[in-house]
Amino acid sequence: MAARISPDSPPTPARGPGPGRPKDLGKRAAILDAAKRMFVMHGFDGVSMDQIAAEAAVSKLTVYSHFGDKESLFAAAVESHCKNLLPSSLFEPSPDTPLRERLLDIARAFYAMVSSPESVAGHRMLCTPQLAGTALSRMFWEAGPQRVHEEFTALLARRAATGVLAIDPDPAALHRAATQFFALVKGEPHAMLVFGCCQCDEVELDAHLTASVDLFLRAYGRDAGAR
Repeated sequence: MAARISPDSPPTPARGPGPGRPKDLGKRAAILDAAKRMFVMHGFDGVSMDQIAAEAAVSKLTVYSHFGDKESLFAAAVESHCKNLLPSSLFEPSPDTPLRERLLDIARAFYAMVSSPESVAGHRMLCTPQLAGTALSRMFWEAGPQRVHEEFTALLARRAATGVLAIDPDPAALHRAATQFFALVKGEPHAMLVFGCCQCDEVELDAHLTASVDLFLRAYGRDAGAR
């Protein structure tokens, strides 16, 4: 009896011209864009690799060649989304930039990322009984939030080393401070957005983000120079 083949089973790879063949970055970008749209519209289980390939106007083999499986494609889509809206350049050393200004830039970019339709849809999707606590949740965390937390923690460590922040250099203390910052930034406005209650207007939202940064600096800023 022939083995049953899942619709999302990787096809048998075609033989290429040789090892090390460079992948088409344009096709990779098209696949990622298609995956983001499809996952937001239909959820993880509601989308097949065939559908994503069709949406991206590439072959199914090309999708598997770039990403291996649907889980890896989902993680790559999350990583791409986070890096587009919250690029690593926001966390790079910039000693001439006042800390309060840098934190406000990060707070605004972070909130824009987590409040985007893609992020809200992903948050809701991963909270469903089918996906909560699965390996996909861990992949999502490592592809998106973990990278942001690690880069922000490194920024806090650098600023603490200059004496502007009063944070213990212990990694656990730095991680805790980073977690508290992002929790303040999300606050009630993000929770209400995810629940579909309402969305703050721009003035109200900026007041919330500014107050969150100032509260963080009151807790950890060593002196007025932090502001």
